[in-house]
Amino acid sequence: MMPICPSPRPKTHKRSDDHAGQGGEMTYSLTWLADVLRNAKLNVAEQPGWRNRGRGDVGKILGVMCHHTAGPPKGNMPCLNVVTNGRTGADALAGPLSQLCLGRDGTFYVVAAGRANHAGAGVWQEIQTGNSSFIGIEAENTGLADDSWPDVQMDAYRRGVAAILKKIGASAEMCCGHKEYALPPGRKDDPSFDMNAFRKAVAAIMAGTENEVGKDGS
Repeated sequence: MMPICPSPRPKTHKRSDDHAGQGGEMTYSLTWLADVLRNAKLNVAEQPGWRNRGRGDVGKILGVMCHHTAGPPKGNMPCLNVVTNGRTGADALAGPLSQLCLGRDGTFYVVAAGRANHAGAGVWQEIQTGNSSFIGIEAENTGLADDSWPDVQMDAYRRGVAAILKKIGASAEMCCGHKEYALPPGRKDDPSFDMNAFRKAVAAIMAGTENEVGKDGS
């Protein structure tokens, strides 16, 4: 399978459940993203033009989809440019490839307020419109067994997802991994962590009981 940006292994990434052109000066719907993350006391870096960036606008947002970039092993967010502008070559796909990026230091990079090419074919909780219905988060990680997730990054991942789900009025069950959504089964393997444990930890943050749940969701 092909990565978002160059990495130590091949990884096919086919994301194409919409092909609409990227907007010019139109302001899209998800302009609340940066404020919601900041209000959760997370580090936020707004990328130039993000409010006007998208493959058209989103529909009603029903959940969050978690990804990892399968990118380089060094650097905080080396895949930011590719996620923002798309990838070229044989597996070319126009950006943005997600609304948010998450660096290894726990910083959320706000990339787009409109629809992003991050989901492709799949289903979660009977929802098949991934690009229109889910906010995508691309977290920097190679996906390899020897690339452990920093605590600061995972803490931000959980808290960021919890904040977004609270904003849209959804439960932790509306957070899925790309590997869980994608069809046919096995088409994707990201993110590399346990999604059941992740959802349990997100639910605890949303309920204010996170101190009773371990970092692994136990």
